[in-house]
Amino acid sequence: MTMNAAGGRRRPPTIHDVAREAGVSRGTVSRVLNGGHYVSPAAQEAVNAAIRRTGYVVNRHARSLITGRSDSIGFLLTEPQEKLFEDPNFNVLLRCCTQALAAHDIPLLLMLAGTQDERRRITRYITAGHVDGVLLVSSHSADPVAEQLHEAGVPLVQCGKPMGRGTKVSYVAADDRDGARDMMRHLLSLGRRRIGMVNGPVDTPGGVDRLAGYKEVLTEAGLEIDERLIVSGDWGRASGEAGAERLLAQAPDLDAVFVASDLMAQGVLAALQRAGRRVPQDIAVGGFDDSPAALASSPELTTIRQPWDRISAEMVRVLLAQIGGEDPAAVILPTELVKREST
Repeated sequence: MTMNAAGGRRRPPTIHDVAREAGVSRGTVSRVLNGGHYVSPAAQEAVNAAIRRTGYVVNRHARSLITGRSDSIGFLLTEPQEKLFEDPNFNVLLRCCTQALAAHDIPLLLMLAGTQDERRRITRYITAGHVDGVLLVSSHSADPVAEQLHEAGVPLVQCGKPMGRGTKVSYVAADDRDGARDMMRHLLSLGRRRIGMVNGPVDTPGGVDRLAGYKEVLTEAGLEIDERLIVSGDWGRASGEAGAERLLAQAPDLDAVFVASDLMAQGVLAALQRAGRRVPQDIAVGGFDDSPAALASSPELTTIRQPWDRISAEMVRVLLAQIGGEDPAAVILPTELVKREST
């Protein structure tokens, strides 16, 4: 803050104060604030040091009038609102994306659009320019939001592979298929041969690729793919519980279950306990995600770790690059088998 001429109330520091403190022109300060293009490293460091000393804060409204940007990013979840609170993966992703954007001094706006009406309203809001780009989470094959935003020219990065879209949409994903293969090979290495699967929705990329990995390893091992051993849920705990009950009814001789999410695996464990099946002695259980649900389970879940911090950082990096004019990009990150008590 700076004193006024009368020695009264201190006024907020301005870009002129920063320029005077740094010993550079106002134009140099402006270029640093708008990305640092055509600024020497020494001048950039001098400006950043002056900003810290003066306590200067960017007037985002004024800058948006000049640049035509909102200086904010949308985090769009196209699922029912309760999923945000039920599924720990969404909370982890939201937190990590917020932290990654904070390093660039960019706020993240949470947008929930679980119904068609909500999606229409949110799409209008986004295409009106209220955010500079969108991080899209949990898109189903029948969900038109990504296509609509892409056609409107909105920079967009999806978490997970796009499904059934002819247009090029940027995405960042864990290698779901390879993670499923790792879990299946682990279960087979323990001598399990009647391995059931509680899959996620088959209109999501995770549901498609994790099921493909399950089937590939069975074929690789010379085992029959028995459709009675495959059921689907909606990623939620209750659907995992219902799925396990169906598996026990359809294939009472199963000796392992690969579950496509840790949250569903919690439901599987509850159903097996109720049926008197011991884990892992009678039936081994493997999950997917390595979310907080894996450690909260009893026994603790063997699972496939998704690198949420890297996924978040890459989503932010790709989106900011796209906002800066770069072409869409695709990033696939490796997963990791984490062995715990359930196998």
